[in-house]
Amino acid sequence: MMSATMHDVSPAQALAARLRSQPPRIGLLASGPLDAITDVAGVRVGHATLDRDDVQTGVTVIDPHAGDPYRDKVPAGLAVINGFGKSVGLVQLQELGQLETPIALTNTYSVSAVAEAQIRQCGQANPETGRSLPTVNPLVLECNDGFLNDIQRMAVTGDDYLAACTQAGLQPAQGSVGAGRGMSSFQLKGGIGSASRRVPMSHAQPHEAIQQGRPVPRTFTVGALVLSNYGVLPNFCWGGERLGPQLATLLDDEARAQAQAPEKGSIIMVLATDAPLDARQLSRLAARAGAGLARTGSVYGHGSGDIALAFSTAYTLPHQADRPMPAVSTVHETLLDGLFQAAADSVEQAIVHALWWASPVTGRNGHHRRALRDLLARLD
Repeated sequence: MMSATMHDVSPAQALAARLRSQPPRIGLLASGPLDAITDVAGVRVGHATLDRDDVQTGVTVIDPHAGDPYRDKVPAGLAVINGFGKSVGLVQLQELGQLETPIALTNTYSVSAVAEAQIRQCGQANPETGRSLPTVNPLVLECNDGFLNDIQRMAVTGDDYLAACTQAGLQPAQGSVGAGRGMSSFQLKGGIGSASRRVPMSHAQPHEAIQQGRPVPRTFTVGALVLSNYGVLPNFCWGGERLGPQLATLLDDEARAQAQAPEKGSIIMVLATDAPLDARQLSRLAARAGAGLARTGSVYGHGSGDIALAFSTAYTLPHQADRPMPAVSTVHETLLDGLFQAAADSVEQAIVHALWWASPVTGRNGHHRRALRDLLARLD
């Protein structure tokens, strides 16, 4: 009997085989060595995962640098694409354009516990916080994991936040881990995903180069981390392929019914870069996360909290006025397009990674989310 040849494989079968083999590669820009937000020097990520029957949740922490972010703040910007969320700290971040704690991600009902832990952590490192020193602005962002997690238990504690901080490192786990443990995307298992892109550009600095008109070639990195908990399956696009309708045929009746309901999820998108940008420019960078999100099939539904923030590690801002402010030569406004492209591509890639690495989870009342890779394996 003759073996099958390439001519015997239909286009649909070829597509299915490609989709099963590896996640799609988004865009043309090169990745950093880890293809993660930690490719931005100094950034670290840690998780604490709670996996106990009906408790399927956790905490994820992003450290902007190895020092004390209260004393050495980093510039940051915010983009609220759709504001259906219960986060803490965004008002002051928007006003001052600074981070002064690690960025913490968790479920909706655990925001207060994690914010309290951040306040206590800062107070231990800076005992005069709230006394002779100003109060700290905790920063906690959330998504609702109540389908898989018994969110009313409020199981996340301050110790879980501290455990995530202790565990922070350069190679973040992805998928059903940390704050992503109980999250869902497109009626499938969602979670944590990360990616990075590198942007070559001619950036005229330092000052003598500007005077002499000599461009100084530089390569900057943009890294993304997402907490993915959004989307309705009919809209789902995977690396430019609209797969939602095909995948829907492989779900059970309950999951298919959920796919027809209005979107009620959320996504948090965090961008880090080593490019020297000010807070206003970082808000512009954060807004481009929406481009990557839209490519996956999101329409920023009424009940979806879609929030992006961006920070730069290129310089820090001192807490106290007796220390000098940095003299920073920021990227020229007309050179931002490459960074905008990197933001969109790295966010889409991070969402892809969140879905690709997610493992199936059964949680509250037997609710179950299947893994995308399991469904891709069944595509004909």
